[in-house]
Amino acid sequence: MCDRQVRQFVMFLLLFAALLLAVGMMLGTAYSHAARALYLTRSAEIASALLEQGVSESVVATALQSDSTTQEGTHLLDLLGMTEQTPAALLPTLGAFRWMMNGAVLAVCAALVCFLFVGTLCFLRTRRAQYDRAAQIVRRYLDGDFSIWLPQNREGSLFQLFAAVEQLATVLQAKQQAERQAKEQLKTTISDISHQLKTPLAAMMMYQEILADEPENTAVVREFAVKMGASLRRMEGLIQMLLKIARLDAGSVRFVRQEVTVAALVQRAVQDLTTRAQCEGKTIRMEGELAQRFACDPAWTAEAVGNLVKNALDHTEQGGSVCVSWSCTPVLLQIKVEDDGCGIAPEDIHHIFKRFYRSERTLDTPGVGLGLPLAKAITEGQGGLLSVQSEPGQGAAFTISFPLTQS
Repeated sequence: MCDRQVRQFVMFLLLFAALLLAVGMMLGTAYSHAARALYLTRSAEIASALLEQGVSESVVATALQSDSTTQEGTHLLDLLGMTEQTPAALLPTLGAFRWMMNGAVLAVCAALVCFLFVGTLCFLRTRRAQYDRAAQIVRRYLDGDFSIWLPQNREGSLFQLFAAVEQLATVLQAKQQAERQAKEQLKTTISDISHQLKTPLAAMMMYQEILADEPENTAVVREFAVKMGASLRRMEGLIQMLLKIARLDAGSVRFVRQEVTVAALVQRAVQDLTTRAQCEGKTIRMEGELAQRFACDPAWTAEAVGNLVKNALDHTEQGGSVCVSWSCTPVLLQIKVEDDGCGIAPEDIHHIFKRFYRSERTLDTPGVGLGLPLAKAITEGQGGLLSVQSEPGQGAAFTISFPLTQS
């Protein structure tokens, strides 16, 4: 399919062809009229010369109307020098006729060539301007400026090329935006990590100074050794979570699906949190069909469920409870973690899956804001979905949904 400029140039060429045909017909007609006039003029000259020599009119008329050639006539013309090799300029009347017709043909041909040249030049200049404009826009793309776009939504191979370049530019723009976002995210992550590590490091330095000042005081050594151990465990947990998230972001985690019972999976997820719940006066309940099975990566999925349970314990008061339940529909396997804690404020619920996000209402609770993002990344990495429902003061419910069609 040709674009508009090519169609216009083709129409111009068709017009030129029609004009050339018309001019050819006009030249043929003019040549015919000129030849007839030349023939009549020459016949009149011959008749006049014969009549002046006393030749009768009947003989002249017979001679002019004759269309036969004799040897005597041919021999006479040879004697007069009128042969096929005789230059046209030496033949009576023919020289002027030739110059007149040749001049007319040359003039018409020159006009047609100029017309064709001007039309072709206009097409090429328009095309060149379009190419230069496209090259300028592409150079701006290379410089990261996408404020101007190449012409699109037109017919023709040129605009198909423009559309392909636009697709490439869109990919380039998206890549640049992704790189900028990645840089900003890395900058924010480094800042958050620095902030999270600063507190336990500062505490450990202070504890070390106290221990150095009172090495003989057993009670002080024991007290601050415990505090240093708590700070170290906090740093260890932070670093482990960061490493897990980094592996997920880099795509280096390969989820290995295995057929497991949901009960065994949940038990694996909460086994390290049961003692904590008992010490804090909280309970963890499990509800669901014990024989229910589904395919997942047991280790990573238990990590996700464990982070949800840990988050529920962090936001549940003494005497509260956390319930881990599961159910199955023809298309989904759902694991729900519910608590009866303080709930999530409406202004926070859309941010809780962001890394290092901490609500101003929960700054006094443990955690660094990585458990929920890690659980979300693990769930989505296996083709699942993590959602949340909550009302302030009425607890929260996190639901992991796995499509059974992907099992």
